[in-house]
Parts: sequence; C-alpha cells; structure tokens
Amino acid sequence: MKRRELLAMTGKVVLGVAAADAMVAPKRTLPEATPEKLPRWRGFNLLEKFNVARNTRFVEQDFEWIAELGFNFVRLPMDYRCWIEPGDWTKFREDVLREIDEAVKFGEKYGVHVCINFHRAPGYTVARPPEPKSLWTDEEAQRVCALHWAHFAKRYQGIPNSQLSFNLFNEPANIDPQVHRKVVERMVEAIRKHDEKRLIICDGRSWGNTAPTELVGLKVAAATRGYQPFRLTHYRAEWVSGSDKWAEPTYPLQEGNTVWDINRLREFYKPWKELEKQGVGVMVGEFGAYNKTPHKVVLAWMRDCLTVWKEMGWGWALWNFRGSFGILDSGRTDVTYENWRGHKLDRAMLELLQAF
Repeated sequence: MKRRELLAMTGKVVLGVAAADAMVAPKRTLPEATPEKLPRWRGFNLLEKFNVARNTRFVEQDFEWIAELGFNFVRLPMDYRCWIEPGDWTKFREDVLREIDEAVKFGEKYGVHVCINFHRAPGYTVARPPEPKSLWTDEEAQRVCALHWAHFAKRYQGIPNSQLSFNLFNEPANIDPQVHRKVVERMVEAIRKHDEKRLIICDGRSWGNTAPTELVGLKVAAATRGYQPFRLTHYRAEWVSGSDKWAEPTYPLQEGNTVWDINRLREFYKPWKELEKQGVGVMVGEFGAYNKTPHKVVLAWMRDCLTVWKEMGWGWALWNFRGSFGILDSGRTDVTYENWRGHKLDRAMLELLQAF
C-alpha cells in the first residue's frame, strides 16, 4: 500500500472516531409533573444518606445503570443529621450539601427525576432513636425544619419540576390530620417563599397508608406505600419485633378473614384514587419485600401490585436498588443470580419491573 493511500485511510478512521465521539446520546425527556397529576415514574430509592452513620456520596453509576435499564426516578431518603454541624441543627455542612448537589446533577445528566426526602427531619423520624423534640408539637422543631426546607428551596431554585421534587417527611405516623396539615402548611410556605412552583410530595399518615385528605387545597401531591400485606413484605425483618415468629408467607395471603390478593389490593388503594380525584397527584414512594420472604411469593405479589398501580396510573419506587429489597445484591438464598458488572442481579425481578 502506498504511503498516501495509508494516510488517506488513516484519515478516514480518525474522522470516523471523531464523528463517533461527537455523537452524544440524546438526552431523555422527563415527563412534566404537577401537584394535581404526577407522572408514572418508575425507579428506586438510593440510601447513601439514609442514616448519619453511613453518610456516603451518591454513586453516579447507580444513576447511569437505572437509566440504562429503562427507569427514570430516584428517591433520596435522607437523615438531616448528615448535613448539620454536630450539636447545632441550625448550622449546615456545605461539603455534605455539595454531595446532594452531585446527585441532582447525576439525575439531570442521565435523565432521572430526583426526589429529595427528609427520612429523618428535624423533630421527626420513624427510625431509632426518636428525635428529642416533636415536629408535631414543638415550635423550635418546626422552625428548624422550615429552615432546612427553605435552604433546599433556595439551593435548587428554578430546577424544573420534571427534574426535581421535594418529599417533606417519611411516613408520618398516627397523628391528628389537622396537626399534620398545619405543619405541612408551614413547610410549604417556607419552600414557596424561595421557589414558588416547587413540586412538593407528602407521604400519607399511618406510615404512608392513609390518604391525607386534609392536604387538599395546599397544591401538594401525595405518596402511598406498597408494603401490604405487612406479614409478607417484612417477614423476618430484624427491625420488626416478632416478625421471626410469623408463619412463612404465601400469596395470596390469608390474614384473619381477609385474603390479600389483587382484588384486596385494589380495595386498599381506592381511597388514594379518590384523593387523586380531588386534585392531589399520587405515587407509590416505596415498596418491596425483604429478602427473607420466598422469592416466588415476592414476584407473585409484586406482579399484582404493579398491575394495580398501572391501572391507577401511578408511578413507583422500589426500596431499594442495591440491597435486601432490591434487584442487585439482595442476599436472597433462593435466587439464581446473574453475575452482572461485578454485582449479583435478580434478573427475574428486574424483568418484572421492566414489564410495567
């Protein structure tokens, strides 16, 4: 081959590589989101700041893989103690807040909606230990919690609701509806002072199971849970007292006079559909079953849940992506895992989720 022919061929190869490098995959368009109607998001909870004892950076690869696998949503359940100075819940650590900024940017980069949640808020948690002061009754706790949400509102002002939402508190317990509304109203006011149109999602009362009709008119959306029947989803969960004494669950599950099957699930979510008719958008902020529940039972139950939520037009987020409820590294003893990029993939669960 003559030198000039070789140079010409080399030039074509170089140009081809340059052209390939220039071809960036088109950015995924996320659906519009309003308080009245949430998109049918599908995704996962990511737990890097779920507890102050962990408090690690969010993993960019999670966002990349979630998008690659066809999902478009992450919820970040976080512990406020991760970003405060020890001993002073009014002083923020900028280094930790920048790590949350990273997660928001990862979402933007990969076309994944990011929902920021205070799993432990100043004055409130479902976890242990309890907060020293109660958000529902204590003025200081309410003032400090509003300070935190105002800071997040200022920090992310102007980011489209298609890209970012705020989920105020994780699973308010058995509190009075009007007390709940009063506190939510105060947080909403603090947020909208800095970001008037920010999408705000509020979990239902009774640990996310009771539709929060008291919030109608506040222009907020709502999130329910997918943990029913509890004896199926939390079988032998170490943090649930007595769950190691429960009978191994089947599905459908007989619980007293109730049979948990697809029709019972439809009944369970009817109040939430009624709430949606009153102008409050709905999604399932968390769902899943712990790794001690037999895998075939989990998949049968999960299929019915996903079917019902699709009928309702609701999005959902599995707890979690990597870990004991998730599709990667879940630690189940009755699954034939697929080795996938250094992780153990539950292919059957993944394909079930992808089908919905």
